[in-house]
Amino acid sequence: MYVILVYDVEEKRVGKMLRFVRRYLPHVQNSVFEGEITESKLAALKSGLLKRMEEDKDAVIMWVAREPKWAQREILGTEKRPVSNFL
Repeated sequence: MYVILVYDVEEKRVGKMLRFVRRYLPHVQNSVFEGEITESKLAALKSGLLKRMEEDKDAVIMWVAREPKWAQREILGTEKRPVSNFL
């Protein structure tokens, strides 16, 4: 499946979240990640995010597509970190 993930967390947790999410998805820009992931890894990612965030202060948004062909990527401006596995 294909996932786009963005997070907005308090400054003191940004580094921890960045390092954790990078284990699962390519880092695209600031707090944005996207890429292919298995269902079991997605479950592990969600579980790990919940352990690292404060639900009353932080937010994580994920868009999940079963088929990458349904996600059309369009970039305006400079692409900071190209994703090589996008179809």
